Amino acid sequence: MQERIYRRTDVEKLVGLSRSTLYAMMAEGAFPRPVKLGKRAVGWRERDVRAWLETRTTNAG
Repeated sequence: MQERIYRRTDVEKLVGLSRSTLYAMMAEGAFPRPVKLGKRAVGWRERDVRAWLETRTTNAG
């Protein structure tokens, strides 16, 4: 089965953060970095985003 790749707008909706917040968190090492899909396209692996979300829910409570 092929892994899904999320584009930035999908990631923003999924995690509830803005573009600027995502990139600031990536700079701090607090959010997964995207993979390069082409010259001007990037995307995030589903497993990386889901794993990050899992850490947020386990740390929240």
